[in-house]
Amino acid sequence: MTIRTLLGPLASGRTYRRGVHLLLGAVILLPYVLLGVTFARMLTGPREYRGAALLLLAVTGAIAAVPAFMRGTRSLEIAAARALLGVDLPDPPAAPPARETRVRGALWFGVHLVAGGAVAAGLLVAVPMAFIFVAELFGVATEATEGLRIGQPWLSLLGVLLLVGMAYAVAGLGALAALMAPVLLGPSPAEEIAALAARAERLAERNRLARELHDSVGHALTVTTLQAAAAREVLDSDPEFARRALAAIEDAGRGAMADLDYVLGVLRDREDERRAPQPTLADLDRLVADARSAGVAVRLERGPLDAVPAAVSREGYRIVQEGLTNAARHAGRVPVTLRVAAANGTLDIDVANPLLAPKGQPYTRLGGHTAALLGTGRGLAGMRERVTLLGGRMTAGPEGGAGAWS
Repeated sequence: MTIRTLLGPLASGRTYRRGVHLLLGAVILLPYVLLGVTFARMLTGPREYRGAALLLLAVTGAIAAVPAFMRGTRSLEIAAARALLGVDLPDPPAAPPARETRVRGALWFGVHLVAGGAVAAGLLVAVPMAFIFVAELFGVATEATEGLRIGQPWLSLLGVLLLVGMAYAVAGLGALAALMAPVLLGPSPAEEIAALAARAERLAERNRLARELHDSVGHALTVTTLQAAAAREVLDSDPEFARRALAAIEDAGRGAMADLDYVLGVLRDREDERRAPQPTLADLDRLVADARSAGVAVRLERGPLDAVPAAVSREGYRIVQEGLTNAARHAGRVPVTLRVAAANGTLDIDVANPLLAPKGQPYTRLGGHTAALLGTGRGLAGMRERVTLLGGRMTAGPEGGAGAWS
């Protein structure tokens, strides 16, 4: 052990911050000490008053024990431990704590008071004596050391040792408190499970919002790009088509802005925007019309969808939207067959389009834009996540030898 390691606790600010934390316990302990002294005098007084004193002691003791079990006390102890002990403790949950958590918090409260009282008592004894011994070396307060048979140099050394010993005692008790704080003030197993569940819910919500933005904005950008390209090609020869294309671009932009406004409302926790209506399979005709206006020939085969649950219908709409977007983005203006039907409690969605290949190559040798679909793109990943959350299954890839993607 080096001298630097040995003297480290004396020069560390952490030691003195932890000492302040311990002294806070002594401050809280002071009213309890005063009550104890008062009742001790009452019980050692006249015997005719002891019965009333015992009754008053029982009531006062019950009231004095209440703060140790209060949620606010535990919250304050957690804040003090984080600020002064340097312990990373999570915020207490909003729900009322369990009995086991209250007991651990009360135990910490008691230990804090006892340890703080011990440190305060040691300081009240050691620090004055140390200063008297050192001051006597300079001829000050010599009357305080009259009668001691210890020589002056040794008295001064004893004073220094008292101060150093108290510093090490504070460092040791502070380190022990830092070790015990997570055990007594940390979350219980039930609270940890609840925190993990809440974190998983937040992550799931973030992933859902990411999927919403990807599907909605990606669809709008694809439609906008295709419409703009088509309008540019026929701007001089067919101005009416160009006007319809610009109108479709405007509608796609407004739809994307509405979806973006909804997502931002969720992020801002604005309940009025959370209740904004979301598209479902009932809006399938509009989605198909948007794709057709972008030049994608969509053949829709739809079964009865009235019995589809609302949550499944919303996710189904997004899956169809992403499927049509992928077809338009990666295959271009090719015919797309969309089949949507519900039967026996199952929703079936199939989006199929011909595969494209580079010139001079068979479709089995996929080109760059088609091969990308076989990877782990965000579109397919988002669709799989939606399907998995609904308890379903999804396949995507070349369909047999027919040169189609489904």
